[in-house]
Amino acid sequence: MEKVRLGPETLLYPMPAVLVGAIVEGKPNFMTAAWCGIACRKPPAVAVAVYQKRYTLKGIREKGAFSINVPSTSMAERVDFCGIYSGSKRDKSALFDTFDGSKLEVPLVRECPVNLECRVMQIVEVGSHVLVIGEIVESYVNEDCMKEGVPDPMKIDPLIYSPKTQTYHKLGGSVGKAFHIGKDLKV
Repeated sequence: MEKVRLGPETLLYPMPAVLVGAIVEGKPNFMTAAWCGIACRKPPAVAVAVYQKRYTLKGIREKGAFSINVPSTSMAERVDFCGIYSGSKRDKSALFDTFDGSKLEVPLVRECPVNLECRVMQIVEVGSHVLVIGEIVESYVNEDCMKEGVPDPMKIDPLIYSPKTQTYHKLGGSVGKAFHIGKDLKV
């Protein structure tokens, strides 16, 4: 099969659509981000790329803390709203039922099945965006999204973003057990 050259593109799948939360000017604010992923296991850390002019970045810098909230697909409309409108022009503090972090001053979205409470470790200037790296100091998962004591991605039903088509998607099914299905491969 032939490959089509596209030049430098931000194509990495799946790309989660998450809500980044911070206290800005005394109120909870949330922005949508798709460039987010796990950065380290020890200490547990996450990295999220934030456009330099984002209102939420102001709160992240001031408080040295932020939250990553993983929305389910049923939340797509509100997640999209948070990506369209800036908190500097629209008050998004009442858009969600929020709860406070147990260790840091960060807002977390109760409706999101997964929430990560993060302390800023480093902010790296990258160009149009900064890479905010945060240590995960606490994790929260909805009880009904657990299966045998472990978070179940199918129950979490995370919202996935496709950058080139600018569409939202959902996960499919499992394709096999990691660190197991490749054991018998003959090379």
